[in-house]
Amino acid sequence: MPTSLPHTTAIIGAGIAGLACARALHDAGRRVVLFDKARGPGGRMSSRRLPGAVVDLGAQFFSVRDDAFRRQVETWRAAGRAAPWPEALWQADEGGWRRHRDGRERFIGSPRMSAVTRQLADGLDLIGETRIVRLERQAAQWWLVDQGETRHGPFDRVVVAVPSSQAGPLVEPHDPALAAACEAVIQRPCWAAWALLDSPLPSLPGVDDAWQAVQVRQGPLRFVSRNDHKPGRADQGESLTLLAHLDWSQARLEADTDEVARQLLAAFAAVLPAGSEMPRPRSLGAHRWRFAQPDVFARGEAVNRDHRLGSDGLALCGDGWRGPRVEDAWLSGHHLGGTLVAIDA
Repeated sequence: MPTSLPHTTAIIGAGIAGLACARALHDAGRRVVLFDKARGPGGRMSSRRLPGAVVDLGAQFFSVRDDAFRRQVETWRAAGRAAPWPEALWQADEGGWRRHRDGRERFIGSPRMSAVTRQLADGLDLIGETRIVRLERQAAQWWLVDQGETRHGPFDRVVVAVPSSQAGPLVEPHDPALAAACEAVIQRPCWAAWALLDSPLPSLPGVDDAWQAVQVRQGPLRFVSRNDHKPGRADQGESLTLLAHLDWSQARLEADTDEVARQLLAAFAAVLPAGSEMPRPRSLGAHRWRFAQPDVFARGEAVNRDHRLGSDGLALCGDGWRGPRVEDAWLSGHHLGGTLVAIDA
């Protein structure tokens, strides 16, 4: 893929970290090509279309702490790609249900979570359904080899923006120090289920009918959201996303998908107040995120504070280098992109 522009960059992984890095490079006039094994961008911020409904199976919202990310979120809001959510957040445990208020701003993509990653990908060169299995170094340039042994390139540098356990084998033949850094990051799995219900959930004693999401502090569940109570989805009918605790997911990593979905829906029914009748599901399923979020992550120092620069133009970014939040992943990619632009100057 020859080009007349200097410093061409291949980015493996079109989740929010890879997209943020690509955006920073592209906006500075650099040529960038993204590769992802999925059909489109999004990673763990992707959404699934079901008959009559859209459900978010990865991140359910994102919070804002950093000023740079706040400016990005405001751009999404101005473009109609993000909105505040949830504004009616509850907490459920053995003591019952109560309103959760902590003063933190939370947002969601609108009309689906993938809207924000698609905005980041706008105008970028993205090659989907392409899983990169090997990197080759020839004549001071990089070639990427996919699952069909097709070679892509040449590129001046390669950014690997996939979970560390997947990044390590790609970089190890060329930069053992980067591979060792990947081994220090521990990524945990998470099961996410969805349920489309025949009828709306019943009114719950002492709980607002308009509740949007609940943090669960008992059993296998940790978070339940009502997709039909998200911006732009009021007409799709009662539709739940049920996220499992990481430990529970780890213990059932190879469990049957249908059985996981049934167990998580039953766990939600168990946390409803006594006497509440759960509507029957008309569609039920689950998705396993093998590398959902970092449980142990590695912060660097100075320029490598939330990403890693290797030799011969290799670099790493992603939530594993900063923290588990959506904001962390975006900042990792954004900062790496800025660092690479500065190196080019």
